[in-house]
Amino acid sequence: MVRANGAVSLRELARVVQTSEVTVRRDVRALEAEGLLDRRHGGAVLPGGFTRESGFPQKSHLATAEKTAIADVAAGLVEEGEAVVVGAGTTTQELARRLARVPGLTVVTNSLLVAQALAHANRVEVVMTGGTLRGSNYALVGSGAEQSLQGLRVSRAFLSGSGLTAERGLSTSNMLSASVDRALVQAAAEVVVLADHTKLGTDTMFQTVPTDVMTRLVTDEPPPHDDRAATELQALADQGVQITIAGAVAPGGNADGMAGRRPRRESPLPVQRRGGPTAQLRSAGPLPDPQPGERERARVADMRRR
Repeated sequence: MVRANGAVSLRELARVVQTSEVTVRRDVRALEAEGLLDRRHGGAVLPGGFTRESGFPQKSHLATAEKTAIADVAAGLVEEGEAVVVGAGTTTQELARRLARVPGLTVVTNSLLVAQALAHANRVEVVMTGGTLRGSNYALVGSGAEQSLQGLRVSRAFLSGSGLTAERGLSTSNMLSASVDRALVQAAAEVVVLADHTKLGTDTMFQTVPTDVMTRLVTDEPPPHDDRAATELQALADQGVQITIAGAVAPGGNADGMAGRRPRRESPLPVQRRGGPTAQLRSAGPLPDPQPGERERARVADMRRR
């Protein structure tokens, strides 16, 4: 309910789960300790806001299935022999585990977790930035990290963050992390943002990737009741960002069939931009026919209506 509405009252929670407000208050306190929400007077809100950032232990337990599906799709974008940069985050850590199977790859990263995931990949070269270790997300930040990226050029960057809106793009709650992420973006010809639906519509303090710099967004399909996430997806597509939906059910396939294998790409599904050329909304999943089927067109039309 908090993810769908942004905030909820204790009274409403007690009514929905048919228990007392005392019990609900105790449960909300426990959820806050896990970093899943923030308590407010008489209710609870989404964690983070503009300044607070959850640590790695909390983030690693959020939207795990969605992050796995997103990482599967993102790994399918990387070709043999490429050079890429991968930023810090739990979703990019999942991506790194899959990149370990791509031969001849060079990965530049400021994340200890990404480097660890690739440490035993014999055919992948890992290049780490310098900098100061930020313990909450195991990332190297500061002037040392930024200076080590000067003069670097790679094919694409894979970045995650704390929030994503069509108005401001990708953002994070920490100034040092944001500064390094911006340096990673400058090093790449294309920028791929990895963000699950819980981050859509959330705005945090420091902008890292403006919307007009984003090449592609890989995300999961928002739940039917999540109007905010669906609205942001449409707004991002209207601004020319290529949207890839991980785990979407396509004709002849299913959302669960993607785990553990490289997803097949498909033809773009057109979404009309306001006053401009056609933006592309993509769904990840096996398609035997390059033309989208009736079920897929209906799914996209339903998303646009929401």
